[in-house]
Amino acid sequence: MSSVREGTVVDGRYRVERRIGSGGMADVWLADDLDLPRKVALKILHAHYARDPQFIERFRREAEAAAGLQHTNIVPIFDRGQMDQDTYYIAMAWLEGSTLRDLINIGMTPEESVSIVRQILEAAGFAHSRGVIHRDLKPLNVIVDATGKATVTDFGIARAGVSDMTETGSVMGTANYLSPEQAQGMDVGPQSDLYSVGVVLYECLAGRVPFEGETAVAVALRQATEDPLPPSAYNPSVSPALDAVVMCALARQPYERFPDAYSFIAALDAAMADPNAYVVPEEKENNWWKWALAILATVLLILAIVGLARSNTTDVPDVTGNDLNTAISLLRQDGFTVSGVNHVSRNAPRDRVVKQDPAGETDKDCSLVGWFCKNPEVQLTVSDGPGKIEIPDVSGETSQDGQTQLEEAGFVVTATEQSSSDVDEGLVIETDPAAGENARKGAEVTMYVSSGAKQVAVPPVVGQTLGGAGQTIESKGLQFTSTTEQSDRPAGEVISQSPNAGTKVDPGSNVELVVSEGQPDSSVTVPSLVNLTQSAAESKLRGLGLVPTVQTQDTTTESQDGKVLSQSPDSGTSLAAGSQVVITVGSFTPTDTGTTGGGGAGTGGITP
Repeated sequence: MSSVREGTVVDGRYRVERRIGSGGMADVWLADDLDLPRKVALKILHAHYARDPQFIERFRREAEAAAGLQHTNIVPIFDRGQMDQDTYYIAMAWLEGSTLRDLINIGMTPEESVSIVRQILEAAGFAHSRGVIHRDLKPLNVIVDATGKATVTDFGIARAGVSDMTETGSVMGTANYLSPEQAQGMDVGPQSDLYSVGVVLYECLAGRVPFEGETAVAVALRQATEDPLPPSAYNPSVSPALDAVVMCALARQPYERFPDAYSFIAALDAAMADPNAYVVPEEKENNWWKWALAILATVLLILAIVGLARSNTTDVPDVTGNDLNTAISLLRQDGFTVSGVNHVSRNAPRDRVVKQDPAGETDKDCSLVGWFCKNPEVQLTVSDGPGKIEIPDVSGETSQDGQTQLEEAGFVVTATEQSSSDVDEGLVIETDPAAGENARKGAEVTMYVSSGAKQVAVPPVVGQTLGGAGQTIESKGLQFTSTTEQSDRPAGEVISQSPNAGTKVDPGSNVELVVSEGQPDSSVTVPSLVNLTQSAAESKLRGLGLVPTVQTQDTTTESQDGKVLSQSPDSGTSLAAGSQVVITVGSFTPTDTGTTGGGGAGTGGITP
């Protein structure tokens, strides 16, 4: 592997941003060209290839050849060079878009498939006319932009392998797309690329490659010995004419395929213009076959007369219950061919054979009345999985009725509550997937049931004034009413609420508040406080529910210090609870005996 990392500057020119791809031969990095204002895709070869001088020489030669391919459907190659003694690179245009592999995974129509494959063939035809064979055409090497333009990458680069083989001895490229001759290590020409394009077209149309296997050798063996089913076996929307074009491209022998890319394009255009009629590539006219046919007809007539009395039957192996590929293999092992595949909706798994025709003992196909009989062709019916059905509209139904209707339609139902100010509680709001959409039978459908309007939590307002509490409640979309009662809390303070704080209620609900009126009105007799200490007087007043207010007065009598000298109102006076009583407390000030003159007692300030 190369030692390149984000931020590395390759060859003093290309600053690497991030890796955007990786393969067996190289990694691909997005990089900034420091000499020109553009981004490039930098293909940096793995270091171990640099140890093979033959590889490096072929790499240089092929990169130069590919750089000369200036075509709208071929990625431009800007530069190639050596990063260090162990690493070589190619700088090419960076393309925004999706790979053809991404589009195949999503699903493509025959029209979309043909449009993109035509562009691949335009690129291949241009390269072939200049002596360059791609050798690794596959969906990952095709980039499609938002407008549908296809660009082929890696022209000429795939050829730069060590004798076209990896170090482990397997053929370079992806086995599923290699032509039979390339997989066998033979010399290849343009027809090898056309076979690869045929596989790509097959996969675009059918959603799968024509031959699959657990190993590259298994795939190559099937390519060399079997004929694939036409793509219409997997996609009924593929026309007979398009089937014929694909099968011609996938012929096992190169000379049986299209002679060049442009003949392939012409056949595609003809197939799209007339889906039911397709003419194979032109061959030179020969007349000898007419005589051969006449002789053959005579021989066959004699054989037919001799074979009039012959009766031939055969047992067709039962392949129902097998997956499609296994069923085809079993039939072929016993000398039977599959004439077609019908797809039906069943509860059986996808591609499982559910029916065959014929089955059991049946007559052989004897076109010459008993001579040259062959086993009949077998028609298979396979499951596409459970069929898709329309989801019924249960909005406005009760939860129970809605669930019943959906289950009777064949769906598995999950009910979920959801608040709604428009749909009454307990009624169905909607389903996911939505009503009217088609879904697989047995699929899960989520049914959203109204829990009523979205509720709000009652805010805590105990301890607030009535005005403040009202503002808080109304800010939550709620209303409030209030009543009053006597309490030891200050008048005007909220002392309780209903519902309690945190309770979920509907918007617009009412919150009942109880507001304090203060302590109940009652009469208290003012006690005598004179000569009590300040603390004793205050304690006595508070115990009666009265509020002491203290003021001080200077005194020259030390025994009066800290004691109540007078009170207002006088003792015996009746006051309402909570009323104020003023007490005057003495504050001793020693007399200055050295000073002549009066020094009357002064009145100090009121102490709270």
